[in-house]
Amino acid sequence: MTTSPDPRQVSLQSQTSAQQKTSAQPPRSAPASTVLPEAQAWKAMFALSLGFFMSLLDQTLIAVAIPSIRRAFDATLAETLWVSSGYLLFVVVPLLFTGRLGDRFGQRRLFRIGIAVFVIGAVASALAPTIELLIAARCLQGLGASIQMPQTMSVINRVFARERRGRALGVWGIIGSVAAITGPVLGGFLVQSASWHAVFLIQVPFGVIAIVLATLWVPRMPTYARNLDPVSVVVSLVSMLLVVGAIQQAPEANWAWWIWLLLALGIAGLFGFIKLQGSAQARGVEAMIPLFLFQNHNYRLGIIIISCMGFMAASLMLPIMLWLQDGQDLDSGTAGLVIAPMALTSLFVSPIAGIMADKFHPRNLVVAGFSVMLAACAASWWIMAHEQPVWWLAIVVSFLGIGQSFIWGTNSATTMRDVEAPIMGAASGVYNTARQLGSVMGVSILSALMQITVAAQGLAVGTANTVLLLVVVLAIGLVTSLFYRKTI
Repeated sequence: MTTSPDPRQVSLQSQTSAQQKTSAQPPRSAPASTVLPEAQAWKAMFALSLGFFMSLLDQTLIAVAIPSIRRAFDATLAETLWVSSGYLLFVVVPLLFTGRLGDRFGQRRLFRIGIAVFVIGAVASALAPTIELLIAARCLQGLGASIQMPQTMSVINRVFARERRGRALGVWGIIGSVAAITGPVLGGFLVQSASWHAVFLIQVPFGVIAIVLATLWVPRMPTYARNLDPVSVVVSLVSMLLVVGAIQQAPEANWAWWIWLLLALGIAGLFGFIKLQGSAQARGVEAMIPLFLFQNHNYRLGIIIISCMGFMAASLMLPIMLWLQDGQDLDSGTAGLVIAPMALTSLFVSPIAGIMADKFHPRNLVVAGFSVMLAACAASWWIMAHEQPVWWLAIVVSFLGIGQSFIWGTNSATTMRDVEAPIMGAASGVYNTARQLGSVMGVSILSALMQITVAAQGLAVGTANTVLLLVVVLAIGLVTSLFYRKTI
């Protein structure tokens, strides 16, 4: 396997007093180019997309199977929800660490390991005899997803030339739309025609094919020897566990005092983690998260934007689906058809947006995307609050799909464009952590807010007013995107 120059030599060359104050400077080793000919790059993209598709499909499949799982095990609602919550917890918590592992041991290797762990977890989930073992197997699946997820973005950004990355990440965004369309339909069919076990077993062939194609089509990336700080690893894992676990449990615990205590401890731990990164070079170890990443203007903005998008994407359907099913008396299948235009428009617009991302100023595209989404969310609030016909909502959510298409790929490409190869895994880990943490916060905060507003204002107005929080979050993303700089 190809490696970069001796990291001790790189460290000696970069140890100036100014660098010690800022923890580290970007590595200046000159790795061999990993850009592939376009046809080969698209093959690698396809192999990686299978893993990405599988992890997204899993979440939509399980959402459909949850009622059947609860009945099969005669489980409590809290136990059943941990089938999803446990998975998400083990996705988010290790992301900072697993992203860095890709830099150390190679993205292709980590991708295949992650998929293998995910598949083993899927088989264990299907065979689980108790709800407790099912939750444990789901946690294993989450760990597998956490291992492979940051490697995907790292490889895409390294095998495609700069002028092609926007298009590639636009196509990558299509995968999410296809999973969103396929998951509920496939999940419903499998549960009705077979059983809930099938929603796990269907993931196995996807995983096997992804491993085979990654072996054939994804090249070995240069690796970079790291002397990672074990203290930083432990502090990051414990701190993220406290923060994410507290946020997940907050709605069920009614935001009790101990939730705030766990949050405070977790946030304090994250501040300590940042301090450890700042002193890493002086302590003779490699920073797990190089702080000079955040000296990159567009990278800082991109992290804020992806957090806002994660918050919105994970939580938007909560009030809308409650309004459709409990307020408008639609069954789950019909409610799914109402929101299907969002995924369909995203499916068709994403590749166009990807091409535009390589040609136009990223600020223009992201601002346009947020503006469309803001208008669509505001219109959704009005339709829900005034109980207008549901087909009006179907039209409005189609614009949400259009707006998202101009943000996901453009933001990913712009955020990662100037990141150097030796720290691509770390940068991808931070990016994915920000997205997933935004998702966890969105679901927890919106769930808690919805309980309050529905109880106080009734179903229609209560669910509608919850959407106003998303308007605020999207406004933050819009203002942030105004400061994007064009990259060459």
